[in-house]
Amino acid sequence: MALSNDDIQACARRLHQAEKTRTQIRQLSQDFPKITIADAYAIQKAWVDVKIAEGRIVKGHKIGLTSKAMQSALNIDEPDSGVLLDDMFFADGGLVPTERFIATRVEAELAFVMSKRLAGPDCTLFDVLNATDFVVPALEILDTRIERVDSRTKATRKIFDTIADNAANAGIVLGGRPIRPLDADLRWIGALCFKNGQLEETGLAAGVLNHPATAVAWLANKIAPLGLALEPGQVVLAGSFIRPIETRKGDTIQADYGAYGSVSCHFA
Repeated sequence: MALSNDDIQACARRLHQAEKTRTQIRQLSQDFPKITIADAYAIQKAWVDVKIAEGRIVKGHKIGLTSKAMQSALNIDEPDSGVLLDDMFFADGGLVPTERFIATRVEAELAFVMSKRLAGPDCTLFDVLNATDFVVPALEILDTRIERVDSRTKATRKIFDTIADNAANAGIVLGGRPIRPLDADLRWIGALCFKNGQLEETGLAAGVLNHPATAVAWLANKIAPLGLALEPGQVVLAGSFIRPIETRKGDTIQADYGAYGSVSCHFA
């Protein structure tokens, strides 16, 4: 790690303030050119700890950057992850308060709800399926507390910035029809994603590491060295299989999962 503990805590406070004031901060990778992946996760943890101290409750995890195209674009070879907190969950078909966020985007995913504790190392896709209660269609709401493009250098944000920013997570909507994990070939579950009635994106869950359960196994193995595991009842967003859809106040997003139902939200 290249950053001191003081630097890590200061970055976490900056992110927390950015979210509260809806004012983006400069890319941490610009302020700390030697920042590492470990530093970025340390900042994320410090920020989550601030939220927990304020009363928030950990409800699960999100996995991002699961497609080969996104990994190649950011010059990485594995996904990233963030933490889901209780105030990030919104009702299916409900209102999302736009004034709470800065620059929202939405992705379509499958969410795994755990029935058993799932711990690495050596966790496999089959372990994930055995430990999952059900899988449900979901929308992930993304936000950006860090500038996407640096105002001075015009550099785009890097993986370190995204990880520190809780993997850009801001909200989650669960909907559709819950599926037992062995009742369908999860790779072939797809979604038609509409914004204000217009089709914007389509995709198949196989776009997530060939099988979304593979992403969940990756996460269980990734957090194992920290003494952590996926706990019963936790929700795990396995990763998007569409490109993010930009949203603003007044937009309605709906993802049609065919036989598995639909999930939607309105940005009010």
